[in-house]
Amino acid sequence: MAGINARRHRKRKLKAEINVVPYIDVMLVLLIIFMVTAPLLNLGVDIDLPQSNAKSIQEKKDPVIVSVDASGNYFLTVKAGSNEAVTAETLTAKVRGIVSQNPDVAVFVAGDAKANYQKVMDALVLLQGANVKKVGLMSQPDQATQGQANQGRR
Repeated sequence: MAGINARRHRKRKLKAEINVVPYIDVMLVLLIIFMVTAPLLNLGVDIDLPQSNAKSIQEKKDPVIVSVDASGNYFLTVKAGSNEAVTAETLTAKVRGIVSQNPDVAVFVAGDAKANYQKVMDALVLLQGANVKKVGLMSQPDQATQGQANQGRR
């Protein structure tokens, strides 16, 4: 009986080795997959930038600003400080004349915060009718939000 107990005791002996062959196989498969797919990943975007014979800007031209006040009236600012009230027809005619002389003039729309949104959209339609290709919308940053952002930078 002593021999049977010794055999059982030998069978119960644990191995202290870890079979790492399956882990190595998985690792090699993943390595091959990453080596094959890495060159195929295109991290950048190829862009053909336009070529230009640009000269330095000698004169600074003031933008054209179309303002819409809270009651829906239109105002046209062509030069700094010259803010004149205009009707829809006058606005279209004047802006059309300015754009025909200088197609690259910057045109902005400034709408009062309390202005009717439809009036601002009407101003955009009027500018489109005056052959303006690009229009920018002006805004003023919120003072409370700007104050919080400045505190975070300190």
